[in-house]
Amino acid sequence: MSTPDFHVRVVACAASHRGWSAPEETSSAGIVLAHRGMFRLLSDGHRQTVDPTLGYLQTPGREHRFAHPAGGDVCTFIAVREPLWRTVIGEQVPASAVVVDARMELAHRLLLRTMRDAADPVERLIGALTTAVRPHRAARAPGHADLADRAREAIMADDPDSADLVRLARMLRVSPAHLSRTFRGHVGMTVSRYRNRVRVSRVLTCIEEGETDLAGLASSVGFADQAHLSRTVRAELGYSPSRLRDLFST
Repeated sequence: MSTPDFHVRVVACAASHRGWSAPEETSSAGIVLAHRGMFRLLSDGHRQTVDPTLGYLQTPGREHRFAHPAGGDVCTFIAVREPLWRTVIGEQVPASAVVVDARMELAHRLLLRTMRDAADPVERLIGALTTAVRPHRAARAPGHADLADRAREAIMADDPDSADLVRLARMLRVSPAHLSRTFRGHVGMTVSRYRNRVRVSRVLTCIEEGETDLAGLASSVGFADQAHLSRTVRAELGYSPSRLRDLFST
């Protein structure tokens, strides 16, 4: 999809390679949002893991390298032309990483479903960009970013040991207190909040694909019951699961 202000392109990575790609210098400004999966980014010496909860801003002249250890990840690149970039992002170049909350992810998913509509995605995109541009800064965060990344990857992979902080810390061979401080410093939220964020992302995927059994869905993604799922979804998204079904059916 292309307009005078932006261009939207969906990029799929079918390959699976743990090593870093050759350096690539960016030429266009935009925002990259993960739609499915997880991959690693190395930009100007700073490493981050990109998933549906954390995207990144691409600014011209920066050098990027990528690693796709699992393969099969899909992301959206929204190339933003200069006038809109200045309006939404501003003159100063912000930090690369951008926290993507559940409402931003919903806007992203709805944008992809309505890309052929010339008017509605523009309004959604501008609102989404405005929401997204809250750069995550972790320069003085305690501990190593690699520890936070390994914890995120375990949660994203639904490792049984990621179900609670103590078991996750034991698996990663650190103390729960150290993991908690490091994770919050580098990811911008607690382990528990991130785990719920990932669960809500999975709920969005399932409802978008037509799932109607909310009790079964609650169990499959790790919620205590359907009521727990509904409360969390409403708190994160502002919509009930039934309203989400309506949004994805239009």
